[in-house]
Amino acid sequence: MIYLLICILILLAFLGAPLFTIIIAGAMAGFYLNEVDLSVMAIELYRIADTPLLLALPLFTFAGYMLGESNTSQRLVRLTQALFGWMPGGLAIVAFIVCAVFTAFTGASGVTIVALGALLYPALKQAGYKEKFSLGLVTTSGSLGLLLPPSLPLILYGVIAQQMNGGPELTIENLFIAGIFPALLMIALLSSWSIWANRKDPLPLTPFSIKNAMTAIRETIWEIPLPIFVFIGIYSGYFAVSEAAAVTAMYVLVVEVFIYKEIKLNALAKIIRDSMVMVGGILLILGVSLAFTNFLIDIEAPMKLFNLCQKFVTSKLIFLILLNIFLLVLGAMLDIFSAIVIMVPLMLPVALQYGVHPVHLGIIFLANMQIGYFTPPVGMNLFIAGYRFNKPIMDIYKATIPFMLVLLLAVLIITYWPSLSLFLIH
Repeated sequence: MIYLLICILILLAFLGAPLFTIIIAGAMAGFYLNEVDLSVMAIELYRIADTPLLLALPLFTFAGYMLGESNTSQRLVRLTQALFGWMPGGLAIVAFIVCAVFTAFTGASGVTIVALGALLYPALKQAGYKEKFSLGLVTTSGSLGLLLPPSLPLILYGVIAQQMNGGPELTIENLFIAGIFPALLMIALLSSWSIWANRKDPLPLTPFSIKNAMTAIRETIWEIPLPIFVFIGIYSGYFAVSEAAAVTAMYVLVVEVFIYKEIKLNALAKIIRDSMVMVGGILLILGVSLAFTNFLIDIEAPMKLFNLCQKFVTSKLIFLILLNIFLLVLGAMLDIFSAIVIMVPLMLPVALQYGVHPVHLGIIFLANMQIGYFTPPVGMNLFIAGYRFNKPIMDIYKATIPFMLVLLLAVLIITYWPSLSLFLIH
């Protein structure tokens, strides 16, 4: 019976059934077969609604959508170009920094490519970078920033991991702190590669000018305080995560609507609707997946999975190698939110048995998902970039390979050097 059920659910997935319907069908069927009252599903949905941290999701999402609709991306490009354009490979470094910051606040890799691609891709080509290099840089940069606060995937991972109630203490604040140095490592390695790859083609540098820098700072004077609300507010203990999200959302609303006046009041309804549709989808999947998680725990699925792993995986090192391979494949097949809600409840208990810290696991998970966005054959960024720049998908594949290899090196360092993620939280 159980195997027939699994086959039916897989068939529904291939036929294009919404993800939450597949998860809830699996959970309900599992509880029914185990003679558990189905009212447990409603209890799980209520438990999600009663989680204070979830306030941060809609508020940060709304702020991200507001920034995406404004000219913030253009101002950030001008600012970073004024500050870093004098360096060798300066424009490439500008692209990495801007994309990382923009993705951290918008929470969506595709939005970064669409919003910043029109600015960065022509600018890179005009500055003398080869077309293949420019295309690969913009495509891969779209997912930078998933490890930086206030990344929505970081928050979502934290919410799910906290529901598991196992292993060392995990907080959203610790996840935010843990992601900083791994993200900086990725940006540093990509920047170094970009400088080395263009060493034979001297590119014109933009001389540093105090006047240009001050002008760019004045243009972005209202955006510069944004990270302060997240970094200083949360880490100093002055704000809780949800309070920081509320302050950020209100600040962005006031700045973009009443100060810059780049978003009209009559456009707010559409932005709110679009952002909350995304949040609603995440919360629905999250609610039913936690019910499914309870079913998996009831039937001791994580322990059975761990016992199976023990037969073939004898050490933490081998487990981490297999975990990276699995996550890279998963990232190419599923969007990051679906991957988190489906796989974290299964993987976290197993990883804990191998001695992997839950915060470190979250950073490993998202670092791999970041690469999965542009992993052939179905990485989402590949198709978005192909559509945005009107390029054949094979050209996108070839352009991203060097950047993928650099990021794979970063993932290996992040995975096997846990102190990079954990030393600030101990």
